[in-house]
Amino acid sequence: MTPFPPGPRLLGPLLAQLRLARGWSQPRLAAELCAAAGVPTLSRHEVSRWERQLRVPGDFWLGWLAVVLGAPVELLRSAATRSRALGAPPAVPGAGARSRAALLALAQRWLADPQAPLLVGAPAGLAVGAPPGPAESDPPDRDRRPPDELRRLDDLCGGADLAGLAAGRMRRAVRALSGAAPVARRRLLPVLAESAQLAGWLAADAGDPVGGLDAYRLALRAATAAGDVALAGHVLGSASHLLAGLGDPAGALVLAHTGYAGVRRHATPGLRALLLHRVALAAALDGRATAARQALDGARRAGGDPPEPGREPSWLYWLDGVELAAMTGRTLVALGHPGPAEAPLVAARRRGHPRGAAIYGGWLARGYLQLGEVERAGAVAGEALLDAVRAGSPRALGPLSELRRRLAGHPHEPAARRYTALVAAAGPYLPRAPAAPPGRARSGAPPGRGRVVTASRIPTGTAARGRTG
Repeated sequence: MTPFPPGPRLLGPLLAQLRLARGWSQPRLAAELCAAAGVPTLSRHEVSRWERQLRVPGDFWLGWLAVVLGAPVELLRSAATRSRALGAPPAVPGAGARSRAALLALAQRWLADPQAPLLVGAPAGLAVGAPPGPAESDPPDRDRRPPDELRRLDDLCGGADLAGLAAGRMRRAVRALSGAAPVARRRLLPVLAESAQLAGWLAADAGDPVGGLDAYRLALRAATAAGDVALAGHVLGSASHLLAGLGDPAGALVLAHTGYAGVRRHATPGLRALLLHRVALAAALDGRATAARQALDGARRAGGDPPEPGREPSWLYWLDGVELAAMTGRTLVALGHPGPAEAPLVAARRRGHPRGAAIYGGWLARGYLQLGEVERAGAVAGEALLDAVRAGSPRALGPLSELRRRLAGHPHEPAARRYTALVAAAGPYLPRAPAAPPGRARSGAPPGRGRVVTASRIPTGTAARGRTG
């Protein structure tokens, strides 16, 4: 009997799992369905669309899928219902909807079998077992090192400054892997996985959700091929954070749950706490208060305060007690309990990094509005808006746009009028996402002027941390 992953299942990954358990290709499944149903028009392309979550079959084909694959029809119908409920929200249009669906399907395939060859179909040279490329020599040193320097720059500059650098490094890692000898490939896979995860994070911060989702998908494939279960879970947690910021809490919750379920036996305390915070925020935004509180309790038990130095992966160097407390505060505001959220959010804003001050300031202002303190909300929102300009982070503008709408409900309050005027004055200086590559439309890019990073604009001698969870 085919084992199934725990928790709610999506239909696409479930069909792929059942098909592969029988050793069938997509054309073979299509042929079996046509023979059983007496309908000769179903092709492998339709099977592919089902497995990639781009379409959900109706009751007719669900019944025949149950017959051909030997699966309970209620299991398939339940998975189909869940897949339909996760239809792309308005905030993820066009190409982003396809990228989202592909990542959701890949995540559940990973959870069902962490050793699955997820790199099949990846860019040239990334397929597991691919023959060596024409160049058998080791790649340059710069392409064999994890992107630690770029991660540290992310503490100081926003995604509008760094997304292009991260994307370039990811492309170099792909080229290096495709041209490397087999031994070198094993060393390069972890580098590619970390580079793609960081590229996804910075693309999201720069207001390019499609680029972020695509980079996360590549990162998950590479981390799986490298055998790095912890990094794979972190990739899914980062992708969950992206979808939560886009107003897609349902998709965010699936990714966060999947990431945590896949790594909880292997993760360090800090990583477990971080993934549980991803679950908590997505659940709170999705209106699942009980689940959010349970995840917060689990994060509190898992993470410690602060996480022990030296026990966490290098890519979690930024996670400490202040950051974890601020994540708790953010979720409490999302749950409508702003009182206990004030202290940790204020502490996070005082760390000195403008992006963190902008993001957590937005949540703090939202909490003040919930308490009816419009004057304090307007003042904090104004400071956060200026911090977003300094940071060059289009992602930081999302909560502030929501704040503008909420403050608009208080038209007679001086604080609301001042904030509206400040938004209008700051418009020409707000960070904007980089131009989309040819052939891919940019979605969700905030208006304003782009920023160019130069050596003179990178601060030195600071310990501020900007990886706002």
